[in-house]
Amino acid sequence: AEIDDFNRVWHRLTPWPDSVAGLMRLKKRYVISTLSNGNTSLLVNMAKFAGLPWDCVLSAELSKHYKPDREVYLMAADMLGLRPNEVMMVAAHLGDLRAAKAAGLRTAFVARPSEHGPGGKADLKPDASCDVSAADFVDLARKLDA
Repeated sequence: AEIDDFNRVWHRLTPWPDSVAGLMRLKKRYVISTLSNGNTSLLVNMAKFAGLPWDCVLSAELSKHYKPDREVYLMAADMLGLRPNEVMMVAAHLGDLRAAKAAGLRTAFVARPSEHGPGGKADLKPDASCDVSAADFVDLARKLDA
């Protein structure tokens, strides 16, 4: 039981301090969803534990591919009944954002400098391909007029 509990620590992650407030603002104007390589049960458990107010929980497993495969991003747009250019991928990972952009999605970069812990290497600045850059999710909501 102890090993199983340890293995499920990902299901009980604490959200970034700005996440819930920023997502609540974004949700007032936009449909907000996950798009993760994590499986659906993990994403649902994470959302419930952290109080993340997703309208939809999408996992790459639905496409039978993993990010950064193009099919994942196109599946997300299709599942939401939208064209790719009507969807914005928000991430702290430039590789993810570049792949989303190549699939036709709009992109927003939100840096998470401490994501990988002390001494961990994280993407700190957007590149020129990002449509929007924000300090956090509250800032992103402000920039998107939400």
